[in-house]
Amino acid sequence: MAGKEDHFSSGDRRRIPICTFLKDARLVFKLDELGREILSIALPAALALTADPIASLVDTAFIGQIGPVELAAVGISIALFNQVSRIAIFPLVSVTTSFVAEEDTIGRLSPEVQESEYMEAGSTVDSETKKLITQTDTGGNLDNSKSCGGSFDIVKVEHGRRHIPSASSALVIGGLLGLIQAIFLISGTKPLLNFMGVSSDSPMLNPAQQYLKLRSLGAPAVLLSLAMQGVFRGFKDTKTPLYATVAGDVTNIALDPIFMFVFRLGVSGAAIAHVISQYLISVILLWRLMEQVDLLPPSIKHLHFERFLKNGFLLLMRVIAVTFCVTLAASLSARQGTTSMAAFQVCLQVWLATSLLADGLAIAGQAILASAFAQNDYDKATSAASRVLQLGLVLGIVLALILGTGMRFGAKLFTNDVKVLQLISIGIPFVAATQPFNALAFVFDGVNFGASDFAYSAYSMVLVAIISILCLLTLSSTNGFIGIWVALTIYMSLRTFAGFWRIGTGTGPWEFLRN
Repeated sequence: MAGKEDHFSSGDRRRIPICTFLKDARLVFKLDELGREILSIALPAALALTADPIASLVDTAFIGQIGPVELAAVGISIALFNQVSRIAIFPLVSVTTSFVAEEDTIGRLSPEVQESEYMEAGSTVDSETKKLITQTDTGGNLDNSKSCGGSFDIVKVEHGRRHIPSASSALVIGGLLGLIQAIFLISGTKPLLNFMGVSSDSPMLNPAQQYLKLRSLGAPAVLLSLAMQGVFRGFKDTKTPLYATVAGDVTNIALDPIFMFVFRLGVSGAAIAHVISQYLISVILLWRLMEQVDLLPPSIKHLHFERFLKNGFLLLMRVIAVTFCVTLAASLSARQGTTSMAAFQVCLQVWLATSLLADGLAIAGQAILASAFAQNDYDKATSAASRVLQLGLVLGIVLALILGTGMRFGAKLFTNDVKVLQLISIGIPFVAATQPFNALAFVFDGVNFGASDFAYSAYSMVLVAIISILCLLTLSSTNGFIGIWVALTIYMSLRTFAGFWRIGTGTGPWEFLRN
């Protein structure tokens, strides 16, 4: 391809991989074709990703008006729910975005281009996808292609909807995982909370149990909606998930005070409002997806579960390592008492809500890179990776400045407890200072996923987690609340370095940078 030839032109032969991070740095804010594509994907994705944490912040603000015990109880319940949810769904969402982007790209290419492009050595598309391509009917218009030889074509069908095997597979897996998660959390609420540091005689136990059991009823909707968001991201459509998420979260915010204060349900009312909002999001996304994709495959064999299991297991290792560090930090805070947990909950929610803005760039990078690698367009892959990483660094610096000054005044929105506010003021410098690391770590994740570099992402994160867990256990025991945040800073710094190392050394799918 022209992109590939341009990349390996004589002017590029002396480029070393680490220079990728500086490629066209002067164009970082330019709205050229690549800039517009990144913006059109990243902005709606970032807004959708931050909508739910913002709704959780509103929940936290409402619950904080009840008392510090309830605030701490809900904090530990949310940490536990999110831990289980991420373990269940994050691998599915990540591989779904990459697989759908590849399949959608393949379906939009002419049959001749499919044959020549994907049979090249070094293509990052796996063997099942290559087989799928060679079996595609090459004798007619793509919009009217039919299945042949038992294959399941990734093309548009006659009634205007496409067969996307990964989309159908993702919904089946997401729905099943949601049911399993709900049963697991509801049946094991008390021992799970005990594991998180909430003892049987703790005042946090009863409100934490009430909130977790009710919120777990929404687990099927949460996992199903996230699976569908992964499909839309693969289509480079992040506006539809944004609209659905905003509709659900506005409903949540509106119902919170009604259930909590008008009906006097307290923390149970907050959980009920959240569950209703999640099912609303799922219904909207399913309705929109059914307009674009034929979700009923001809037979079970056309659901490529083996692709999801193979790569999903690697990412399952990774997400367990990632979320265990944050959950362990929450657990260690809970063991230090209600005041420490309440302060940690506020700092953590702000930390995650702002950091997720960078996930919008990560999603844009993943979708664009998956499509570029599927076409062996290495020049676009390099340019896209450089641009999203540079934007991520800028975003992180801006967030650090905003939080460093604004959070000192905003802490009183969450609680009026003097002791809790004192601890929050201690956590603010860490929340602000880690933003550049957080932003780059999230964007590196998206870049690696877009290159289908799932194995490196998994193994490197396990190593990072081992080091970070040791730091958490050691520093929390010697320095308390401050020690926990120092350990989390080390954790995010190591995540960033792991992503930097892969591309900077030109290894794995980035080996072409050394040629």
